[in-house]
Amino acid sequence: MKTSPPTGDELVLMLATLANPHRLRVVAVLVTGGRAYVSQLARELGISRALLQVHLKKLEAAGLVSAQMEISPEGKAMKFYEVTPFAVHLTPESIAAAIPTLTVAGEKGVDG
Repeated sequence: MKTSPPTGDELVLMLATLANPHRLRVVAVLVTGGRAYVSQLARELGISRALLQVHLKKLEAAGLVSAQMEISPEGKAMKFYEVTPFAVHLTPESIAAAIPTLTVAGEKGVDG
C-alpha cells in the first residue's frame, strides 16, 4: 500500500474513478469475494462484460485494482482482478496539501 499522501493528480484520478456506482461495486465485490475473473465479476454484478471491462480499465489506470493473466487447465486465458490496497485520509488540509502538485492533465480527471 502506498504510504505517502497522493499527489493532486493522483487524488483527482482516484476520486473521479470512485465517483461511479459500478466501480464502487466492483471494488466491494473484489474486497469481499477476493480476486475474480471478468465473467465471474459480470455475473455477480449483473452487468455486461463489455461494460465491466470499461470500469475495470479505469480502476486499473487509477491504481485501485490490478490484473494478472492466467491460463486455465483447459488452456483458456483468463484475466483475474484484485483490489490494490489503498487508503486516503481526506480532509480539507490533505486537499490543500495536494493542490500544489496538480497539473493541467490532472484537472481533466476521469469521465463518468
